[in-house]
Amino acid sequence: MKAFNHPDPDLGLRNAKHLAGLLDKAHPGAANSLREGLEEMFTVSRLGIDGRLAKTLTTSNPVESMISIARTTNRNVTRWRDGHMVLRWTAAGMINAERSFRRIKGYKQMPHLVAALHRHANPETAAATDTVGAAA
Repeated sequence: MKAFNHPDPDLGLRNAKHLAGLLDKAHPGAANSLREGLEEMFTVSRLGIDGRLAKTLTTSNPVESMISIARTTNRNVTRWRDGHMVLRWTAAGMINAERSFRRIKGYKQMPHLVAALHRHANPETAAATDTVGAAA
C-alpha cells in the first residue's frame, strides 16, 4: 500500500487515515483495524530507518512466532497455581522460542537505529552533539 511505503511519514499517515475513512461505511471492522496503532506504524520511517531493517521492524511475524512457541510450551501446564507461575512458564516459553530466533535482517543498520533512538529520546543532547560535530 502506497500510504505505508511513502517516503514522507506524515503524508503516508494522512493517506492511511483517508483510506480508513473510505473503508468506514462498507467495511467498518477493516477501518477500525487500520486506525488501531496508526500513529505507531510510521515510527520506523520517522526515525529514518529504511531497507531490510525497516522491513524487519515493521512486521509482527517475529513476535507472533515467539508468542506461538510460548503458547505451545504453556499448553503443557494443566493446573495454574498463581500469577507467578504464569509468568515463569511464559518466560520459559520465550526462552524456548529464543532457540529458533535468527539474525535480524538488516542488523548492520542497528547503529543507525540506536543513534536515531538516542536523538529521539534526548533531542537537546542530540542537537548539542550535532552542533559540536558540525563545528569540528
